[in-house]
Amino acid sequence: MTEDAAVPELRASDADRERVAEVLRDALAEGRLDMEEFEERLEATYKARTYGELTPITRDLPVAGVTPPPSVSLTKEPEPSGSWAGRIVGGEGSSSWAVAVLSGFERKGRWTVPRQFNCFALLGGGELDLREANFADREVEINCIAIMGGMNVIVPPGVEVVVRGIGIMGGFDHREEGVPAEPGAPRVIITGFAFWGGVGVERKLTREERRRLKEERRRQKLERKAGRPLGEGYDDHRRMLEEHREWRRDLRDERRERHEERRERHRERQDRRRHDDW
Repeated sequence: MTEDAAVPELRASDADRERVAEVLRDALAEGRLDMEEFEERLEATYKARTYGELTPITRDLPVAGVTPPPSVSLTKEPEPSGSWAGRIVGGEGSSSWAVAVLSGFERKGRWTVPRQFNCFALLGGGELDLREANFADREVEINCIAIMGGMNVIVPPGVEVVVRGIGIMGGFDHREEGVPAEPGAPRVIITGFAFWGGVGVERKLTREERRRLKEERRRQKLERKAGRPLGEGYDDHRRMLEEHREWRRDLRDERRERHEERRERHRERQDRRRHDDW
């Protein structure tokens, strides 16, 4: 089969369908489609699974008033750097299981989370850090079995978390459930069983992101100070109170960051010690 013949069989993404839907909305606003035609084509757009099904929907419509009318592009454009779409890479995942018996395990940094990851801890512990990870699919499942042990799953902001684990004299952390997901972000489902153990879920920024936000706040603070005219009386007093509150916020943020860094270093030392003992 030639490359051109194979292209229409490629699976379309949500972004592809949204581009077609936008063309249809423009055509409705310009009077090229009536409401009945618009609804029929829009329904067909969201049901389409491949490029071959999407292409005929806009074949007779112009894009942004351009003539001749182009059809849906069959060339996959590179995703912008740092977008969620760029982190959903497909494949099998770089690691699909982990075991800790009287020891510990850790997955962190740049790794690919498979569609299903299974982990087991008996009198031990483990940590799964997804903050810098890629994902094999838009929805991944992490199955945790903790027997007199514990596990911790760290997810980045923007990811949807669903917890379905069962605990007996133990438990699963549900605090991060219900947080709205960012557009295109993956969904992480945490299942499993905990007996005299627990599975925690945290939502945290990376150290680099925390430092970047801290520097951004400092830059904004300096810009406000540079552009603020000096007042008298009440204005001066209000400005001093505002600066004091900002100072206290910065101090709390610094203490929280130092505390988190100490916790991470302590956890790393414990994991290395358990590994050496084992």
